Amino acid sequence: MPALLAICFLILTITAWAQPPKSALASAKSAGAVQRLFDEGQKALMAGDLDRAEEKFRNVLSLDPNSAGAYSNLGTIRMKRKDWKQALVFLRHAQRLAPRVAGIPLNIGLAYYQQANYRAATPAFASALRLSDSDQARYLLGLCYFFTKQYQEAARTLEPLWPQQSASLSYLYVLGIAAHKAGLKDLGDKALSTLVSAGQDTAIFHLLLGKAYLNEENYPQALSELGHAAQQDASLPFVHFSLGVLYLRQQELAKAETEFLKDAALEPDVPFNYDQLGVVYSQMQRDDEAASNFHRAIKIDPSLTSSYFGLAKIYQRQGRYAEALAALVSAEKLEPKNSSVHYLAAQILSRMGRSQKAKAEFDLSSQLMAARRDQQREHLGEDSSEPELLKLPQ
Repeated sequence: MPALLAICFLILTITAWAQPPKSALASAKSAGAVQRLFDEGQKALMAGDLDRAEEKFRNVLSLDPNSAGAYSNLGTIRMKRKDWKQALVFLRHAQRLAPRVAGIPLNIGLAYYQQANYRAATPAFASALRLSDSDQARYLLGLCYFFTKQYQEAARTLEPLWPQQSASLSYLYVLGIAAHKAGLKDLGDKALSTLVSAGQDTAIFHLLLGKAYLNEENYPQALSELGHAAQQDASLPFVHFSLGVLYLRQQELAKAETEFLKDAALEPDVPFNYDQLGVVYSQMQRDDEAASNFHRAIKIDPSLTSSYFGLAKIYQRQGRYAEALAALVSAEKLEPKNSSVHYLAAQILSRMGRSQKAKAEFDLSSQLMAARRDQQREHLGEDSSEPELLKLPQ
């Protein structure tokens, strides 16, 4: 997607370790060999030759097992290959060896961020920010707070970036939404009024303004702004997604289907279109198509709770209770405190005659619902209204 649409408009890079390795255990001769191997690995990594770079850094570790730089760069290589699990193994090892180097927790945060695990990314970015006072770490930390609905923390974390980012429409949008949701009216008004002044008559501006109206459930204004965006740039990613969300909320299912399909054609690797198509088809009673789209969304993003929830609802309707419970187990692992998950589990367990377990789930659901009564409603199973904010610039 275009970098202008990506919320993280700071230019993000996967940080390689640039310092030469040192070990008191290495002799002068082996230290020279380690240095040569490290430099060769660094050169290969910068050139994009990941296989050669990995070989060199593994050779460094065979001579110097305490080289934090080699572990860090092996983590970088795995990140470039999108092997997040192994990247985290290497990066955690590097962090134990070099706990004061800010680039390591930054990369740990990025590895979690790319998996949409924002709660796990939060402490890593917070650590990087403490170590370096980095604008990049601050912005990513603010986004993690935003995605996990910690709006006051998001606004307070992002506000210091105003001097550098107040010309960025995406920054102004996120700061404005977070501040308003946190009850920080002056800051929210300042950000959104600046957004209006800076936006001019661009497709991106109309998209963001339309989404702001959509979040406020002002559907006529949202439709007007999103329509302007689509007219100005019909290939703008996520404008059709936002129109799809609007139509889905208004139960215009055929129009919603059309818009989600348009956006999926533009962004085939974005799971949220398939998640929302699953919701549309489920409401249309087109269960096979719904299940197929939920599965496709999960294949792209296994952390998408709403797709597991959608599958559970379909399986419940079909009387496939064991499969429904299995889908809810996956959803619960991702969102253990979501009352909707526990309520649906209670219904299914009741149908299965497991009354004691069903009562426990009903009770837990009631407790969680009471705890959230004065808070923002849960959106699980409804829509993912900020998907474009989840993508880093290419």
